[in-house]
Amino acid sequence: MTDIRIEGAKIVIVGGSSGMGLALARRLLGEGAAVTIAGRSEDKLTAARRNLGEHPKLKTHAVDISREEVAALFRTNGPVDHIVSTAADIEGAYQLLPSIELTAAQRVVESKLYGPLLLAKYGAAHLPPSGSITYTSGVAAYRPAARGSVVAAVNAALEGLVRALAVELAPIRINAVSPGWVDTPIWSFVAGDAKQATLNAMAQRLPAGRVGQPDDIADAIRFLIGNGFTTGTILHVEGGHRLV
Repeated sequence: MTDIRIEGAKIVIVGGSSGMGLALARRLLGEGAAVTIAGRSEDKLTAARRNLGEHPKLKTHAVDISREEVAALFRTNGPVDHIVSTAADIEGAYQLLPSIELTAAQRVVESKLYGPLLLAKYGAAHLPPSGSITYTSGVAAYRPAARGSVVAAVNAALEGLVRALAVELAPIRINAVSPGWVDTPIWSFVAGDAKQATLNAMAQRLPAGRVGQPDDIADAIRFLIGNGFTTGTILHVEGGHRLV
């Protein structure tokens, strides 16, 4: 069995200022990793540093991963052992077809497809052969709903990218976690004031009897980082959503 050490590893988390990425950062810091959280908003990065207690092994880097400027993320931080992206800009994307604005759809594509592509383009050269890149897809690729056509399409495209990169960048491991409904701030954009009622209704449907929490997804990403024999894989962490 390949031993992938977390203690002392350098890990970049894009989208780590809230939700699943923040939960992952907390876990990895607790295991002794050096973590860099990257994102577009300096305010959110500052809040993340406070949330994580100004941890001495935590750094932040403001960057838009959907632009070529992502190269500077790796020039600045040097060699890294693992890259994770939980970033998703879905504001305005959950609309019925007649109401979809192209700019909102483009933001989803940029954050969940172009961004991951550029992270691999510029990050792979800074990873060791034992390194990994882990993305975040979503159950919408398998259980699409009305108003979710853009997100479903982009998640499916990202999973195709995972498989292709796992071949092209081998032996670097490329995987994705596909979360189901997880109680994160992103639901404020999806459901607004009906967030809690919407999540409660789904919890009653799911075989697991609840919706996910950020730590559930952090646990899955931690597995993919640490398992040296898993690549080109989509790990479903969705409480049985694909079954109902």
